[in-house]
Amino acid sequence: MYQLIDGKRISQEIKDELKEKVAKQGLKRCLAVIKVGNDPASGVYVNNKKKACEYVGIQSLSYELAEETTEEELLKLIEELNTKEDVNGILVQLPLPSHIDEDKVLLAIDPTKDVDGFHPVSVGNLSIGRPGYVSCTPAGVIQLLKRSGIEIAGKECVVIGRSNIVGKPMSMLLLRENATVTICHSRTRDLKEVTKRADILVVAIGKPRFVDETFVKEGAVVIDVGIHRNENGKLCGDVDFDKVAPHTSAITPVPGGVGPMTIAMLMHNCVEGI
Repeated sequence: MYQLIDGKRISQEIKDELKEKVAKQGLKRCLAVIKVGNDPASGVYVNNKKKACEYVGIQSLSYELAEETTEEELLKLIEELNTKEDVNGILVQLPLPSHIDEDKVLLAIDPTKDVDGFHPVSVGNLSIGRPGYVSCTPAGVIQLLKRSGIEIAGKECVVIGRSNIVGKPMSMLLLRENATVTICHSRTRDLKEVTKRADILVVAIGKPRFVDETFVKEGAVVIDVGIHRNENGKLCGDVDFDKVAPHTSAITPVPGGVGPMTIAMLMHNCVEGI
């Protein structure tokens, strides 16, 4: 019987620990969240971040800007927040409207306030093993594994996906934990042969139910980072859960697996700083 890795429980555990730390130490933290435009999913994410801040006991500032906001106006706001001593974290909700250059915006954020971990300085620190902010979703995956009693050191880990937000930082975090890591992508030959070597398989490919049981070694741990709606409107991941789960020793569900961990680790970055 496989272990169901409960992201809801573990994320709540992390937020409770942070709440206690903020209260005990009287920490003053402030997260500024900027949203441009009317993307419905972005609206949900921003509200969830506000609720998490309130729960943990840190202040949140919300800037909800119109779709027609110019790049110059957005960069000016970021510069103002960079200079505010009482603002510890700045987060620009992605995606941005097409007339705004996301790279330029992310580069404008002071790296010491880059709680999303997307700035090249944060990525560089991760790659050479220096302290710094780490992208929240991959950091959440590491916590899921550790807090579920799953050993990482010495394990063969395969990551499907090489995005800057998940795949690349995920591989570096697994390396930091002394795993042997392979990254797969759209050009990987004999993909199933590679994934079937994995003791821990992390799937962040962006294709609904792409991974079935033929990709997975018996007894592997499978982490599903994807989130989609299927033909019936129900949430599903990159992994075909019903087919894969019986062949695993542990697996994350969708929803309730990796998803809740992203905001928990954002709160961790805000409270712990660098």
